[in-house]
Amino acid sequence: MRFSSNNYWDFLAVISGILFTLAFAPFDYAYLAPVALIILFASWQNITPGRAMVRGYLFGLGSFGLGVSWVYISIHDFGKANLLSSGLLTGLFVGFWALFPALAGYLSVKVLPINRGLISITVVPVIWLLIEYFRGYLVLNGFPWLQIAYSQLETPLSGYIPVVGLYGTGFLAALTASVSLFIFQTRKHWLLSTTVLVIIWTTGGVLQAIKWTEAMGEPIRVTLIQGNITQDQKWLPENRLNTLLHYKKMTEQHWDSAVIVWPETSIPAYLSQVNEWFLLPLSKAARQHNTDLIVSLPAHGNSEDEKYNAVMTLGKETNIYRKKHLLPFGEYMPWQPLSGFILNSLGIKLGNFKSGAIDQPLLKAGGYPFITSICYEDAFGNEGIRGLPDAAYLVNVTNDGWFGDSIEPYQHLQIARMRAIETGRFLLRATNTGATAIVAPDGKIISQAPLFKATTLTGTITPMGGMTPYARLDDTPIIYSMLILLFVMVVFVRRLKAKG
Repeated sequence: MRFSSNNYWDFLAVISGILFTLAFAPFDYAYLAPVALIILFASWQNITPGRAMVRGYLFGLGSFGLGVSWVYISIHDFGKANLLSSGLLTGLFVGFWALFPALAGYLSVKVLPINRGLISITVVPVIWLLIEYFRGYLVLNGFPWLQIAYSQLETPLSGYIPVVGLYGTGFLAALTASVSLFIFQTRKHWLLSTTVLVIIWTTGGVLQAIKWTEAMGEPIRVTLIQGNITQDQKWLPENRLNTLLHYKKMTEQHWDSAVIVWPETSIPAYLSQVNEWFLLPLSKAARQHNTDLIVSLPAHGNSEDEKYNAVMTLGKETNIYRKKHLLPFGEYMPWQPLSGFILNSLGIKLGNFKSGAIDQPLLKAGGYPFITSICYEDAFGNEGIRGLPDAAYLVNVTNDGWFGDSIEPYQHLQIARMRAIETGRFLLRATNTGATAIVAPDGKIISQAPLFKATTLTGTITPMGGMTPYARLDDTPIIYSMLILLFVMVVFVRRLKAKG
């Protein structure tokens, strides 16, 4: 059978999707992200919107098929679904998110039915980033995995992160691909196009040298506890006491630290079940050693049915934070009653938590308030800046044990590092099985614990004050600018078409 031009570009769309994912952790071939988009954007030229949608979908299958393959581990190994059900649900998950690059392809060609040269240089990256925003923040409470800016933490483009955040930086990465494609395909305006690329990347390098925040106190000694309790053992009632004693013993070895952080739901019991006999004595011991503990556990609200995923401070101050941004299909069930019926039929039981209030006061430890995030709450920049400039550092507690020995813990740490850069704050990230890390305000990993090992990570952080430009403005100006730019370009293209 003859391999047609369409087959060739369809095949390249899948390959480019795989290359795109290789730009992210743990592979970290950052420059493959714009290369992948160069191939994808080239495949969208001079074809119908429907064909561009197909190629965008094939790109999504390649990208998400590799990039979120860890969903299978969560469903099969820990959700206890059978092989067929796990494969089916993982396929549906990948297939659903692949719709978004498909939509980007359709809209790009619909707006630009033929290659319009300089216009297409801007329009396609704008559409790409608006679709990333739609996927990452609005659909199903947001799924920000594999958004292009996360792949650029080690490139000069990272200099833009404290200025324009995730989406502004992502636009510049996508624009790099679009301009590069234009240079490859035509000799027109090549000098101008090349100059634009040089300016974008050189400016990013210059911005990397700017420190947007400043120290506001003496360094704080901190310890992060990585208990390494496997997910299949964590919630067994017979293991509860041993788990609590395990964390208590590891903590007692570090009373010389001002702040000690435990990972997400490190206490496998509700607050009401352990408060009197475990938490109160532990809090008293922390006060005696002039230490603040940050622990995590589920907590009831006003009734047994009102449940929260929570973080609690013990020691000099006792307060609680209730998770606001819940994980769909993990902590709550969207698309009810259909989703509940399907998962119940497959024998998969998931949580049913409530969202905490948006305006919760900041928790305090080590003498300073901090911004708290639980699990994938650290994937949302707009929410990560609430509490600034009062917060002196960031704390994220996570349980990536759901995903076993996969690429997910590395991807999640990469996402968390973005929040440190956006806010100009140190980040303390305590996880159950890894990746536990202390991250500097520039996103560099100061120290990291090995995965799947019961261990502690001790270091120092400096409380930071001040505001980055992004922390002052959030994503709103960038998204509105993209929408306005897209509208102007659509009007311009229509006028060109009307003139023939």
